[in-house]
Amino acid sequence: MAEGLVEGGSECAATTGSAEQPPERSPGAFEQLSAVADAVLYEGYLLYPYRRSSAKNRVRWQFGVLFPRDWVESDGPVVPGVSGSADSWYQQTECLLRIRRPGDASVRVRVRYLQMQRKQVEDTGHRPVASLRTDDGTVHLTFDEAVPRACEVVVPLDELLDTGRTVPVGAAAGVDVEPLPAGGRVVRNRDEVRAETTVTAERLTDDLCRLRVRTANTGPAPASGTARDEALRRALIATHTLIGGDGVEFVSLTDPPTDLAAPARSCRNEFTFPVLGGAAEDAGHLLLSAPIILPDHPQVAPESPGDLHDAGEIDEILTLRTMLLTDEEKREARATDPRAAAILDRVDTMPQEVFERLHGAIRSLAPVTPATAERPAWWQEGADGGLSPTTDTVLVDGVPLGGGSRVRLRPRGRGADAQDMFLAGRTAEVAAVFHDVDGSVHLAVTLDDDPASELHTWYGRFHYFRPDELEPLEPAGTPDEPSAPAPVAAKAPLTTDSETPAAEAE
Repeated sequence: MAEGLVEGGSECAATTGSAEQPPERSPGAFEQLSAVADAVLYEGYLLYPYRRSSAKNRVRWQFGVLFPRDWVESDGPVVPGVSGSADSWYQQTECLLRIRRPGDASVRVRVRYLQMQRKQVEDTGHRPVASLRTDDGTVHLTFDEAVPRACEVVVPLDELLDTGRTVPVGAAAGVDVEPLPAGGRVVRNRDEVRAETTVTAERLTDDLCRLRVRTANTGPAPASGTARDEALRRALIATHTLIGGDGVEFVSLTDPPTDLAAPARSCRNEFTFPVLGGAAEDAGHLLLSAPIILPDHPQVAPESPGDLHDAGEIDEILTLRTMLLTDEEKREARATDPRAAAILDRVDTMPQEVFERLHGAIRSLAPVTPATAERPAWWQEGADGGLSPTTDTVLVDGVPLGGGSRVRLRPRGRGADAQDMFLAGRTAEVAAVFHDVDGSVHLAVTLDDDPASELHTWYGRFHYFRPDELEPLEPAGTPDEPSAPAPVAAKAPLTTDSETPAAEAE
């Protein structure tokens, strides 16, 4: 799909950007991300039930939308954030690059987005109408479509460190006319989208630099007071960036090495969130900077038979709901957009074995070992009778933690929930120790400075952390006295008072 975007008529003037081509690894590596990048490109393009009349499809294009600056700032400057759910006029990615081949390294940048296309149905007199039924019984609806665009540039790293490179990434205006059988026609109209991408680099050490990719809408703003739906005609929609290179290696910003934590924090990402792409074993070769927050090495589940334009939904549930649409609803969906028709065709013809694969897959359970084989079968009645969440304890740095223990929260970057990261450094009280069905241990805590902590305890609503994400604290002498770190004993294996060794679960 991504290769088709590059060859499919992008108006970018810099499809190569340099006479020096990247190694064969780079094109293939970019295509590793194609499924994820397309999911980003079409996230929210058209939501279930895929009908024009559906309320959720009347407010569209919510991620990575870059409008002309004067229009989007008519009520004040935009406020940068790490994701692109807010309208803006620019998008900025900053990341760290290790230089593996000084003097011969290059960077490859591909910017992708959608250009809005107005599909207007006209009757036999070429008068605009909301819908038209042709003699063969097919219904055609007026609707806003979008055309995928992509622009690519390859630049030597030395040039980026010296002067940088700016390339146009806009798309030209255009009109396509499709005659309909026995009268009427469909006119597809696109306004010009004018934008540019600037790529620069700053050397931090001999073998480390900070790369910046900034894409901005440079087109003229619509008239003051123009509605958002109309202003979208000149916007870049679902804008995101793929970055690769030769002789360089990208550093994770969500889980950087300890020695690069400070420069990683100094990277300023605005309206986008960069993560490592490709397979985990190929770490450092690719970066995906998307307007939605993703983990490092994002992947589309192999069981998924195709895009449903809503990556937040479970395929099985959405497929079942699509199957249950009435014939009338399906006719409207097909008339709304060709992508909706493709989804219906795929769902209606899905083989049973493909549908069964959507029911779920377990990928994270550890293989059975002699130690894990001796654990009780949790799904058998009474198998967990020897565990007591309110009285069990777990050793952390030689200190037993259990109900009533005081701790400081130290969520790890890798595998930590995004919400947990906001709680780093806060103090809390342990409410209970819980054992998961896979043998891992989590501690339920309530925050000391949460005025509703007593209510949360009554309801049983807690924050959950792994033992290695907690720092034991000495109990406070008075409510106003801060807690001190607990004395650290000699390192010992992580164990619990129950029969289940928590260390084995790791």
